[in-house]
Amino acid sequence: MTTPGNGNAAAYWRANLRLMAVLLGIWALVSFGLGIVLAPWLNQFQFFGFKLGFFFAQQGSLYVFVLLIFYYAWRMNRLERELDVHED
Repeated sequence: MTTPGNGNAAAYWRANLRLMAVLLGIWALVSFGLGIVLAPWLNQFQFFGFKLGFFFAQQGSLYVFVLLIFYYAWRMNRLERELDVHED
């Protein structure tokens, strides 16, 4: 593991913040954009017998959020190993 004073720690935090911003943006787009703003337009489509806008507002954004959590954990593990800031 490297010391906090080197460039790897700074690069790690930059990459971490960038990743979090992208994932939170995706979550906001899905939960607010698809579940609220675009819901009337999406309601013309059916998904498992439900209107698609209703599905995203009730369940879809939760599924996407859980998938984003798993992706974040997987990506951060890889990033820690790439930048040699992992704890083993």
